[in-house]
Amino acid sequence: MNKLYATLVALILSCSCNTPKKETNTRANAERILPEILPNRYNVAFLIMDGTFNTELTAPFDIFQHTKFRKNIKAMNTFTVANTLDPITTFEGMRLLPDFDYTADQLPPIDILVIPSAEHHLDTDLKDTAMLEFVQKIDSSALFMTSHCDGAFVLAKADVLTGKTSTTFPSDIEAYRKMFPSLNVADSVLFVHDGKYITSAGGAKSFEAALYLCEYLYGKKVADALAKGLVIDWDLKKIPHLIIE
Repeated sequence: MNKLYATLVALILSCSCNTPKKETNTRANAERILPEILPNRYNVAFLIMDGTFNTELTAPFDIFQHTKFRKNIKAMNTFTVANTLDPITTFEGMRLLPDFDYTADQLPPIDILVIPSAEHHLDTDLKDTAMLEFVQKIDSSALFMTSHCDGAFVLAKADVLTGKTSTTFPSDIEAYRKMFPSLNVADSVLFVHDGKYITSAGGAKSFEAALYLCEYLYGKKVADALAKGLVIDWDLKKIPHLIIE
């Protein structure tokens, strides 16, 4: 009996020692790989959070990231920023690792801030004072502040669109006007460029707003090449938009 007992104890101990420890989801368990930030480029930051919609993030990211394949231009460094380094989960369920934590990291100077739409941009996200203060801080020095779909609500709540005209997701125009009655809102265009602010209707049209910024910075030839590389039929003249000089 003692021999059998000893055998059972040894077997149990052996199994428990070989059981892998459960890992947490914190970024501390993974090696952090920082994005390449090359000099003499525009630094483009994408503000992400739980509930970010895929297209409003990936469409402009694709366009801007592809500038590095064009010759003789000041291309773009693209990276993501969030209030954490832990994985964020998009509305569609994609899990992403932010490149920088804007609450703790020393960030590269940001020339262009992109605010993709997120699930709670009409409610709880607008109560995130740390995020809104971050947007205000970047606004003080950025060359361009851009939004797609309901990302405009974040710009408006951060109080950086005063005196500017903007737009948002078509079915949220009325909610946008109601929440920010003092703003000038365009409702029959796919994007608006007013000063350093570019706001778009979002969705697949996020590609077009991003291509417009590239055409503005680099000229039509480069924008056409970027569009061709992504099989996009690009013709600014055919896109309802508003440019305020």
